[in-house]
Amino acid sequence: MIELVEVLVRFRPSGRSVRVPLGTTLLEASRRAELPVARTCGGDGLCGRCGLRILSGVASLPREAEDEMRVKRNQRVDPAERLACRIALTDDVEVTARYWALEQRG
Repeated sequence: MIELVEVLVRFRPSGRSVRVPLGTTLLEASRRAELPVARTCGGDGLCGRCGLRILSGVASLPREAEDEMRVKRNQRVDPAERLACRIALTDDVEVTARYWALEQRG
C-alpha cells in the first residue's frame, strides 16, 4: 500500500487551509484554496507576479535559486517574498499576500 504524504498550507488572513500532496507548488495550493495569486506567465517563473510572504515553515523550503532571485530583482518583487510557482512544498507552511489583506477589508 502506497501512503500519500501531504503537507498543510495555511493562508492568512483568510484562515483557509488546504492539504496537498508533497511536492505540490505553493501556487497550486493557493489555487486549491481558491485564493487569487497573480501570474501572467502561467506559472513559469518569469513574471514575478506570484510573490507570497512565508510566515512560518521557511526552514523547510528550498533555497532560492539564482533564477528566482534574478526574476525577483528584474520584476521588483519584495526580497522577503518567494515566487509561489517556484516552491515545491516539502513541509507545512503558513503564507500571506499583501492583496489578500486588502481583499479582507472589502
